[in-house]
Amino acid sequence: MNKINWKPKAFKQLEKIKESATRKRIYIEVQALSNFPECTGVKKLVNHDHSYRLRVGDFRVFFEFNGNIHIITIEEVKKRDERTY
Repeated sequence: MNKINWKPKAFKQLEKIKESATRKRIYIEVQALSNFPECTGVKKLVNHDHSYRLRVGDFRVFFEFNGNIHIITIEEVKKRDERTY
């Protein structure tokens, strides 16, 4: 099992999401990362500030994974828009 560690910035971004159902869904999906790498919706990123991305609806959760210590650090929660890619 992996430990989920929220950065203060990411937790504030999660709290700013207006729809409580969406906020709850993101939180549940992030908790499922405790079984990483056996998760769905996760992609390893290339040429990006963060190593991995989790897709949850229109939102993206960027995170880092330290395989030796089994800590997942949630870096950012961003809403996807027309300028995302």
